[in-house]
Amino acid sequence: MSHIALTSSPTVVAFHRGAKQWSTLFPSSWRTRGINPSSFPNSARKRLQLRFFASGGNGGVVDEISETVKAHTNFVWPDNKKPRVCILGGGFGGLYTALRLESLQWPKDKKPHIALVDQSERFVFKPLLYELLSGEVDEWEIAPRFSDLLANTGVQFLKDRVKVLQPSDHLRANGSNASTRGGTVHLESGLHIEYDWLVLALGSEAKLEVVPGAVEFAIPFSTLEDARKVNNRLTILERKTFGKTKDHQISVAIVGCGYSGIELAATVAERLQNRGIVRAINNETTICPTAPPGNREAALKVLSSRKVELLLGYFVNSIRRASELDSTNTPTGVNESIETVPDFEKYILELQPAERGVQRRIVEADLVLWTVGSKPPLPHLEYSDVPFVIPLNARGQAETDETLRVKGHPRIFALGDSSALRDSNGRILPATAQVAFQQADFTGWNLWAAINGRPLLPFRFQNLGEMMTLGRSDAAITPSFIEGLTLEGPVGHTARKIAYLMRLPTDEHRLKVGISWFTKSAVESVSLLQSTLSKVLSDSSARSD
Repeated sequence: MSHIALTSSPTVVAFHRGAKQWSTLFPSSWRTRGINPSSFPNSARKRLQLRFFASGGNGGVVDEISETVKAHTNFVWPDNKKPRVCILGGGFGGLYTALRLESLQWPKDKKPHIALVDQSERFVFKPLLYELLSGEVDEWEIAPRFSDLLANTGVQFLKDRVKVLQPSDHLRANGSNASTRGGTVHLESGLHIEYDWLVLALGSEAKLEVVPGAVEFAIPFSTLEDARKVNNRLTILERKTFGKTKDHQISVAIVGCGYSGIELAATVAERLQNRGIVRAINNETTICPTAPPGNREAALKVLSSRKVELLLGYFVNSIRRASELDSTNTPTGVNESIETVPDFEKYILELQPAERGVQRRIVEADLVLWTVGSKPPLPHLEYSDVPFVIPLNARGQAETDETLRVKGHPRIFALGDSSALRDSNGRILPATAQVAFQQADFTGWNLWAAINGRPLLPFRFQNLGEMMTLGRSDAAITPSFIEGLTLEGPVGHTARKIAYLMRLPTDEHRLKVGISWFTKSAVESVSLLQSTLSKVLSDSSARSD
């Protein structure tokens, strides 16, 4: 999803492209009361800044909101007498909440109209992005268009970006304890959506700016556009090294050894085979520290069988072009026998050890991939004298109660990366697909309950297990309901694909993808059988001669 500024009506917070300071349009009520923002102390004015974070992974800073009243168009709902639900974000949380609402039984006068807003025209099933690099899946299978998925539903899809959110459900009318007002969402196109109920299902994007050079030279891996970019870069490198000697090695550096980093390392290493080497860098001394032991052991086994070098216990201090270094100085740790790929930029990663007594390292790479850190989806307003209407935690996530309603906002629900819901141990739930799946189911039900005046259910996350891909025929699955069991290799790979096939958004899409995968599997099996028979016949002919 998009960048978003949150304000209480009638305040509008504006921000400008590339600006380090943010300007605020103060409410008319301040001016009528004789309050002049310029009269605030300098320290207070400096704190009146909006730090916002891109969400949904595809962002870019939005254009300036003019200080004059910008022409806009009100979104026309089919029937304003029925509940109006606006869902911001078309990821697992947003899309699956919309589909859950559609699947429920509603009284005729209570079935809501639903508007789903996302800046991309495609839903992306992110756990299967790695298969795009291996060529195992086609793009349409894991990134179908919203228009296709929602064709047989009453959900209206809007391809747009959110600029401003003006909730009104925190304002009490006539001293009443219950608010009957929702609020308004302002979109980049100038469209304004008045809603009765709002769902914040904004995603997040990679946090690259923590390391100098990462924004310019590293590629994250969390969106469809990221996967396309990585695939194109790998294709170019493969073409440039085609037919070259073994000294022409493609070098790929992956920052982060969590699930995403290890899955990416295994996939890229399998694709490159003997044409390249993958170096996975992590500040901790182990890979996938939160993973079940079975998954971690299976991953280590696969990585050791491929050209993957684990650089554990290192922080990345900086990333820069190799051409920026003095040509007379050869970086320590760089293998001089490996020739530079002609006409293609190389990068230098400076690594700082996490423990004392260990020397720093320099790594050279043709491609740098980034899998650590993410930006929270909601902005954080730093000004204590003006209460912020959306309660946020330190990471910029909305504080919710156990029913997934934003605290102080009875008509706003938040889930996924937008929610700061904690588990029974007090830890914030991880931003995983499994959590979003389950929260979407509860959000849909609780919206139904709220609209129909029924009690809302508290959300309880149930860990069903963890899965990871390790290549075209390798994966690891550790189900939570069978202690000590880990399915790995081809069995784990098949089980993982079946599990995700069942999680695809709609029955129609599941059927199409299932047929496609079955057909590909059959073709590969026939091809493998023919290859085996040809080899057997060839060996038999050679022995007879």
